[in-house]
Amino acid sequence: MKDFRMPALRNRSLTGSILMLALAFLAGCTTIPKPAVGARFIEREIVSDGVRHRYQVFVPAAHARESGKLPVILFLHGSGERGSDNNIQLDAGLGPYVRQHMEDFPALVVFPQVEENGEWMGANVDMALAALEAATREFNGDPQRAYLTGLSMGGYGTWETALKAPNRFAALVPICGAILAPGGGRALYVTEVANAPDPYAALASRLKHVPIWIFHGAKDDVVLPDDDRKTFAALKAVGADVQYTEFPDENHNSWDATYRHDAMWKWLFAQRKD
Repeated sequence: MKDFRMPALRNRSLTGSILMLALAFLAGCTTIPKPAVGARFIEREIVSDGVRHRYQVFVPAAHARESGKLPVILFLHGSGERGSDNNIQLDAGLGPYVRQHMEDFPALVVFPQVEENGEWMGANVDMALAALEAATREFNGDPQRAYLTGLSMGGYGTWETALKAPNRFAALVPICGAILAPGGGRALYVTEVANAPDPYAALASRLKHVPIWIFHGAKDDVVLPDDDRKTFAALKAVGADVQYTEFPDENHNSWDATYRHDAMWKWLFAQRKD
């Protein structure tokens, strides 16, 4: 008796083999795209003056990085964000704004942190500049488009840092800061010029080549706006490229209004060192 089952079995085996070969061929010809790396905050550390410091870097989404070197912003936080947790410096000012605009924010942002009871002066300025340089190298930042901004204590720090590195930044955005101490017994001032006969003129003569936009709240009772008004007048007197915006209804927190100000961002990213 003939066995008619074997040919059918062989046919099924042959069909299965062909199907497997076809699938393997198709798999070999198909490129599976790698997922794009999205915008994110990254922890880094730097050794400055023999001391190890941690800081945060915001890295933009992949589509922003495809255009080449990125603009870089160095952000200096206020007194309330001091510490060693390498996190709280993201909680006020530029950090929350960047979080709200993560997918379309086009710049690297460097967030160093001052230790508890520290100020943006001396070794802390060196640390912030070292973090800026390290992040610029690692994440393809553009040294010709480096910007400096800070709020309150960081507004003081913006002047301090710019005076220490007067040729480093393409533009400055100090917010609710000052040059002289705000009163109340706190030793917060810009050490580079505070002891000059005219500290405002001294600052203006050294930073007149840097585009600057100063922001303050008219109702600020922590750091009074009068100091920034004098700084603005001194910069105007020497022909500096300077603007001053005073928000009529804002108290000390003028940073949220500043970072929401679309015209500021358009102006900032248009600045470039020669």
